[in-house]
Amino acid sequence: MRHVISVLMANEAGALVRVAGMFSQRGFNIETLNVGPTEDPTMSRLTLTTEGTEAVVEQINRQLLKLVDVIDVLDMTGDEHIESELALIKVRADQPVDALAKGYDVTEVSKEDGLRTLRFIGAGDDLNRFVDALDDADLLVELARSGAVTITRGAAGLRFRESANEFGSNSF
Repeated sequence: MRHVISVLMANEAGALVRVAGMFSQRGFNIETLNVGPTEDPTMSRLTLTTEGTEAVVEQINRQLLKLVDVIDVLDMTGDEHIESELALIKVRADQPVDALAKGYDVTEVSKEDGLRTLRFIGAGDDLNRFVDALDDADLLVELARSGAVTITRGAAGLRFRESANEFGSNSF
């Protein structure tokens, strides 16, 4: 089963390497990985997707929490959350893609050298369907995608607070 895991971690050199190393050492695969700063410049938010049973993902979460740079971990799978991906897609310009792009958030951002570059924003499953349609129509030339970015709905989420924490799942 696909799992989306969000990790709040220190924004320090080597933190990402330690997380990736933990996956590698234990034989877990990371399908997508996205890291960026948070509202607090001392912290980063890492969002990754992986495949595994509930037991395997629970083990992953426990192992992540043991890492010194990790502040909190939240498995978003099954919970109400907002998930999105960004992709830049090069397609052949000599064929129309408008019919295939209908219903998706797709914008043309460049047209050069007989190629159109499209920007897609949306759910990963929608992106997979759109890319498959482009590939089936023999239009797909190149694909670059961000991986999942997620956030919980409402007040729940990953946040570090030194005092009582009404928002996050852990307090320190």
